[in-house]
Amino acid sequence: MIKAAIIGGTGYTGVELIRLLSTHPEVSLEAVTSRACANQLVADVFPNLRGHVNSHFRDPASVKFNEYDIVFFATPNGTAITMAPALLDAGVRVIDLAADFRLKEADAWEQWYGMPHACPDLLQEAVYGLPEVNREAIGKARLIANPGCYPTSVQLGFLPLIENNLVNTNNLIADAKSGASGAGRTANTNMLLGEISENVKAYAVPGHRHLPEIRQGLTKAAGHEVGLTFVPHLMPMIRGIHATLYATLKDSTVDLQAIYENHYVDEPFVDVMPHGSHPETRSVSGTNVCRMSAHKPRDSDTVVILSIIDNLVKGAAGQAVQNMNIMFSLEETMGLEGIAVLP
Repeated sequence: MIKAAIIGGTGYTGVELIRLLSTHPEVSLEAVTSRACANQLVADVFPNLRGHVNSHFRDPASVKFNEYDIVFFATPNGTAITMAPALLDAGVRVIDLAADFRLKEADAWEQWYGMPHACPDLLQEAVYGLPEVNREAIGKARLIANPGCYPTSVQLGFLPLIENNLVNTNNLIADAKSGASGAGRTANTNMLLGEISENVKAYAVPGHRHLPEIRQGLTKAAGHEVGLTFVPHLMPMIRGIHATLYATLKDSTVDLQAIYENHYVDEPFVDVMPHGSHPETRSVSGTNVCRMSAHKPRDSDTVVILSIIDNLVKGAAGQAVQNMNIMFSLEETMGLEGIAVLP
């Protein structure tokens, strides 16, 4: 059994990680930490876990993390960089669900996240945990930078076009919409029901923190810098990301359906839907699946890609478990076979 610990178990991604790991057949969840909820039963804080998790939240200061095989950080940005080096030195594998190791340049990280990077020497070693791109490297890694939710949906949607050199990469557009859980579980007036219900709004149009992460991945795929306009929106729903992606085709006669089906034919968590489909966020709720479809509006050289994920699963905790499975040579789908809940 893999002995695992979670640092920061009371956020939305943290509890989702607890949910997935608590039923994983090859994982023993040894410790879940929280300063605010220390000594409280996990199932008292999150009653959906009653009958599955009988342990207490522990203060991180009381836990010897070097005794575990893997440690997950479901913490705010800037936490993992202070603890990961010592864990790695002790032979512990680390998956960070925050942004601490996603960007390869320390200066860029400081610019977007507002603090110096505490261990910039690890940025080049950290493997970006998008299995559909870096599966082989993930299998050999000791430090995984789990991708962000928007970057997961946007990159998976654009990659077949870019890797097959089918579009002009100077003016890619990503119009993405997220549920409220993407903002985290901390108290925030802007996230009250009375503020977000019956309302849709764009935010961070001048530059969202996920923009450099998306550009980094697409640039690597293209082999040159790409131009990307990324506009996120907050939707009055709890879970889900709907990314609508636009690009200009070099050849408007290309068979987009075949391109996407062939690209993802062996991917267990990417579902290319039949021609003409319009995937819905509720169709992936609670699952590690990215559903997508490719469209070419009539009499146009524009391609429109719809890419849908659950921001807390494929966009966070589920992808982290997928990465862990690869790291430990387990079946990649282990513990992630659940079916979406409808309605």
